[in-house]
Amino acid sequence: MKMHSNTIFITGGTSGIGKGLAEAFHRLGNQVIISGRREDRLRSICAANPGMRHFVLDVTDFSAVRNTARKIIKEFPGLNCVFNNSGVQGRHDFASGKPIDDPAVLEEIQTNLLGLIRVSAEFLPHLIKQQSATLLNVSSGLAFVPLAAFPVYCATKAAVHSFSLSLRQQLRDSKVKVIELIPPYVATELGGAGKAPPGALHQMPLETFITETMKELAGDADEIAIGGAKNLLAASSPENVKKIFSGMNH
Repeated sequence: MKMHSNTIFITGGTSGIGKGLAEAFHRLGNQVIISGRREDRLRSICAANPGMRHFVLDVTDFSAVRNTARKIIKEFPGLNCVFNNSGVQGRHDFASGKPIDDPAVLEEIQTNLLGLIRVSAEFLPHLIKQQSATLLNVSSGLAFVPLAAFPVYCATKAAVHSFSLSLRQQLRDSKVKVIELIPPYVATELGGAGKAPPGALHQMPLETFITETMKELAGDADEIAIGGAKNLLAASSPENVKKIFSGMNH
């Protein structure tokens, strides 16, 4: 994708990958607009990056997504990039016999998948009209080789991968490029200490992840796997997945 002179809207921009990408693209001279649920963080990030803008947005709220999209498009008619980055992750043990934490499961599905679908749907009519546009969906290496401790998260990210494939096909005759960014286990609030079983995964420093991602985004790939996510894609055959699960300590 083109790395400068864009107007970019990024969901989940208050921390981690979203914040890192926002600041990296801001440094390249792009107009960056971030969103998230925590207004104090949004204000702090924009204050540290003069010219960056923010909108408070919870992507699980359909009306809020629609209204925010309309406001952004009206204020920034040159908008040509939308990055779907919002995500949450929780542990769920379906073998424990305990009742399911339905609100937590629903939040993961609504944030990671339904929110992404809603944001895409609201902005695509505008993106299609641009001379060149990018829709970037952040999935995960765990979309390809799931980790048993996070079954709902992995399932939503697998759905993001599938949705991105379908969307790319539907938009094949348009000027909208659909990119799937596939992170490994990155050292962020989402992938914080203690979430993964000891030794199961190795965290990639956020700064390293952002540096490698920016280099890859400057190319023309539809799917961009970073770091250890490349190995997960290579291991994602049914035979290899079975071997991985059989060797895991659940």
